[in-house]
Order: sequence, then structure tokens, then C-alpha cells
Amino acid sequence: MEKILLNPKKTNRTFSDDETKQIIEKTIKFFENKGLAKIKDDDHKRVWYDDFIQFQKKEQIFAKLFTPAGYGDAKSRWDTSRIVEFAEVLGFYGLCYWYTFQVSQLGLGPIFIGKNEEVKRKAAKHLKEGAIFAFGLSEKEHGADIYSSDMMLYPNGDGTYRANGDKYYIGNGNEAAMVSTFGKIADSGDYVFFVVDSQHEKYECVKNVIDNQSYVAEYALHDYPITDADITDKGRDAWDASLNTINVCKFNLGWGSIGICTHAFYEAINHASKRSLFGSFVTDFPHIKQIFTDAYCR
Repeated sequence: MEKILLNPKKTNRTFSDDETKQIIEKTIKFFENKGLAKIKDDDHKRVWYDDFIQFQKKEQIFAKLFTPAGYGDAKSRWDTSRIVEFAEVLGFYGLCYWYTFQVSQLGLGPIFIGKNEEVKRKAAKHLKEGAIFAFGLSEKEHGADIYSSDMMLYPNGDGTYRANGDKYYIGNGNEAAMVSTFGKIADSGDYVFFVVDSQHEKYECVKNVIDNQSYVAEYALHDYPITDADITDKGRDAWDASLNTINVCKFNLGWGSIGICTHAFYEAINHASKRSLFGSFVTDFPHIKQIFTDAYCR
């Protein structure tokens, strides 16, 4: 059991390399030092998790896990086996920490799938600087119906564009260094993926659409200037990049959930084992044993 379920008190798993082991152990230490009481207090008070972002920046965690080979330091690589191990740890300590990691991965997907080498190098630089990222796909009026996207690039006639439109339910939309944004080119109707900066004057972070520690943004672009240097893909390639990014990153969802469920499993056992009813501890009841056994097997 101890080698299957995450145990922060005893990390005896076999890791692919020493760097991955260090990432996991340092992350566990960060959260254990922070403590459950502070984690819960921050959650209840909806505190933006800048402490975690600064921690991953210092340790270069996102840079190591999200920078494909050849774009960053020698040991940096996009490796799903490492990404999901880290996702499980974040899920264990809190959904919001996993969320900022997950949506950063989504935001980077179209960039590294795309053909624009300049944008890839820029993303790698931002990763080195400890940045987070966002994935601007869904819209308030259309949800995830990307056929109906109202985000438009309007050609200026000189090879440049003006971006106008809004996106909804976009994680990290408040601070993302690069927001991968899906839309259409107004005159042709071709799909397009381009990147914008959440701190640009033509980028409006309208609001956080949820009452939570995480920032799930509604954002709007108002004549945001775009050149070919900002475009990662056009046409069918842009369409494919949106779906391929989702397909790659949704695998991470399961591992974040495993971390969440593991923590809940431990808390349930700890609580039940201290409850005495009818002269017996709750965990001694046969039907409770069955419930915990079923939960473990799942």
C-alpha cells in the first residue's frame, strides 16, 4: 500500500531520476512546513497562492517540468511521467495548487505544439523566470463550442492585426505571462492561436468568476496589437492544437484526483479510527472495513 498511495512522511517510491525525486521531496517539504492549518486558512480566506508560485520559481519546478528538451537547461524536459507525479502531490495538498499547474500546462500546449520558434523561446524564458500561463479557449456565450468563437483578429492591412473579444473561465488569467488565445481571423474565418500578455494595457482582466483561492478569469482584448510573431498556428493547425492540448493535459486530471482522494482517504481513516461507538472503534465495524477496502481498491 505504501508504495501505491502517496505518503508524505515516507517517500519511498522509485523515481526516474534524482532531479524528479528532489522536486517531489522539496514540494512535500514546502507544504508540510506550511502546515494543514495554514493551507486551510488560506483556502477559507481565498488567499492568492503567491507563496507557492514563488517556491516553484525558486526551485525552477515549472521550468524543469514544462520546458521541452532543447529549449531550456540540459535536464529540462516535458515528460508526462514526471508531470503526473507532481500533479498527484499538488492534488494531495490542495486543488488550487494543482489548478495553477494544470492551466499553465494547458497554456503552454499550443505554444510548444505550434510552429513559432520565437514564441517557444519566449515561453522557455518566462518559465525560467517562474511565470505561470493560461489557456484562452472557452467563452461565456459559447462555452467550449470553439466552432462559434467570437474572439477575432482584424487585419490592419499591413500584416498586423487587432484582437477583439472576450474569454471566460480562464485559470491564471490574472497573472499569466502568456495567455494562449484561440479565435478566428475576421476576413477569412480561419482559426488562429496567438499569445497575449495579461499585463498589457489592451488586456482587461474583468473579474474572477468564482469565489475561490484560484483565479478563474473573464478577460477581454480591446484592439490588442498582434503580429505574426505572436501567432503560434493558423487554420487547421490551430484547431488541432486546441484539441491536442486538451488531450495531452486531461491525463493530468486523473493524477490530481488521485492526490485529492488519497488525502481524503487518510483523513477518513484517521477520523473513524478515533470514534468509538457501542464499545468499538468505528474502523472495527465490518461494513466500515468494507467501505475502506472498496475505497482503497478504487
